[in-house]
Amino acid sequence: MQGIILAAGMGRRLKELTAENTKCMVAVNGVTLIDRLLHQLQALQLSRVVIVVGYQGQKLKDYIGTLGLRIPIVYIENPIYDTTNNIYSLWLARNYLLKEDTLLLESDIIVEDSVLQMLHDDPRDTLALVDKYESWMDGTVVKLGEDDSIQEFIPGKSFDFHEKDQYYKTVNFYKFGKKFSQKYYVPFLEAYSHALGNNEYYEQVLRVISLIDEPCIRAKCLTGQKWYEIDDMQDLSIASVLFADDDGKVAALQGAYGGFWRFPKLLDFCYLVNPFYPPQKLVDEMQANFQTLLTQYPSGMKVNSLLAAKNFDVKQEYILVGNGASELIKALMGRTAGKIGFVRPTFEEYPNRCKKGQAVVYRPGYPDFSYHAADLIAFFSKNPVNTLLLINPDNPTGNYLPQEEVLQAADWAENAGISLIVDESFVDFADEQDATLFHDELLEKYPHLIVVKSISKSYGVPGVRLGVLASANTELIAALKKDVAIWNINSFGEFYMQIAGKYQKDYTAAMQQFRAARTRFVAGLHQIPYLRVLPTQANYVMCELTGGLTSARLTRELLVRYKLFIKDLSAKVGDGREYIRLAVRDDTDNEILLKALKELQ
Repeated sequence: MQGIILAAGMGRRLKELTAENTKCMVAVNGVTLIDRLLHQLQALQLSRVVIVVGYQGQKLKDYIGTLGLRIPIVYIENPIYDTTNNIYSLWLARNYLLKEDTLLLESDIIVEDSVLQMLHDDPRDTLALVDKYESWMDGTVVKLGEDDSIQEFIPGKSFDFHEKDQYYKTVNFYKFGKKFSQKYYVPFLEAYSHALGNNEYYEQVLRVISLIDEPCIRAKCLTGQKWYEIDDMQDLSIASVLFADDDGKVAALQGAYGGFWRFPKLLDFCYLVNPFYPPQKLVDEMQANFQTLLTQYPSGMKVNSLLAAKNFDVKQEYILVGNGASELIKALMGRTAGKIGFVRPTFEEYPNRCKKGQAVVYRPGYPDFSYHAADLIAFFSKNPVNTLLLINPDNPTGNYLPQEEVLQAADWAENAGISLIVDESFVDFADEQDATLFHDELLEKYPHLIVVKSISKSYGVPGVRLGVLASANTELIAALKKDVAIWNINSFGEFYMQIAGKYQKDYTAAMQQFRAARTRFVAGLHQIPYLRVLPTQANYVMCELTGGLTSARLTRELLVRYKLFIKDLSAKVGDGREYIRLAVRDDTDNEILLKALKELQ
């Protein structure tokens, strides 16, 4: 068996990385695509590798000459690479297809070693390597029969998203049997090229062959093995994460701050959303209006404030809508002068917005990081501040102050002339019902009170980027509205606020489901001998690791072995002990994590 690699393309979308080099000389984590691929092929003990070169062809040949390869390499020049597509490159190598069985490979694909081995070892002589279609994939897809026969090749322009569950993506790695090439592929390739020219793709020939009654090419389906096609800088970034070493993979995901839909096999226990909301009917309603929302401008701040006021039952002049709570936090902290009191550990978005010397920090002295309103009042009476931040339930500890205690702190702050910022992004998860401060009478009673809420967390819609801030200090609200852009939220966020009220009963039911799931999850965590589980009223659980296991190691092991991503808190807490934070998901996902934690003990 031989290999044929198509490597003539220019790779313009990789910009400066391919200005002087061909695409397959781009490196993923320090190893070029062609270096990796050729060493994988060498391990298969092929008779030779035929490489079709074009753009920067001599530079590629010179580079390959430095790799110390033992496998024979034959080069074919494509002199018109800039005016043809890959059908012409393969046409130039057609005589080699006739000589023996062939692995046909595109040079901009990165795969783990087992992928080529399984394709090579499969006893079937003619195969297309495919993977179940996922949202990040692009290009030709196929439909399969029960016997892995390819029923239809579907080019990108004919893709029907209504049928995506039936699709498999071609990986652009193939195994062609010698007889298949002689009887079908090369004759069809020559006829197709003669009829339609050289500005086509070789997969279109396979599409024609698939119409023959006798199935002569079958699918080899991947079952979770890693691969990625690298066409642009975003692809390169994702591939670098997928193929990083263990520590590099953890660091890359920790620095991504989301976007994990690009890694669909990852189970995210790091970022915090409601696992039981929104209901499917709400999602269906948004999908039914997708085209309108996509193509229409959203309303300005005035209308969106009206929608938020309706949803949270406060006056319009008291409330501000943000592109996520993070936008509001930035604007608010930018207008907060003087000393600011924090409880640590905390959600770092607030202290990160402070100027040097502004922060006054209270560190709870209890082993579970708990505190009460009386503790805050006592500490900040002795260590005066102009503003006090209270996150309730606190993040990451899950410590919760009942509304009675929050109002006790509000009384103290009002009497002392201190602004009290209460972030209640997680309050709806608490066992106490209707503990929100979004009430006109409370805001008016405490004009120094500012309430912040992330809609992403409680309502499970982080993708629409919504947050709200409320205060009876109308001068502050008016100033903050001027600080943010007139179209600071998009039409999807606005429409969500418009329809959310219809689903309030679903939200109440979702929270009941959640509390029951949290109880079961926490009980399961208590069965893990190396975890000290802290009390929580939020949708996450903070745990101390005991027995010498580090949070970095546990985070790495869960990610690498189980594709589970958790939050490593040790650097955040900074007391020399090891901590993690685990999001609460639904029972099915929670059991997956609990099983993995037990296996690692």
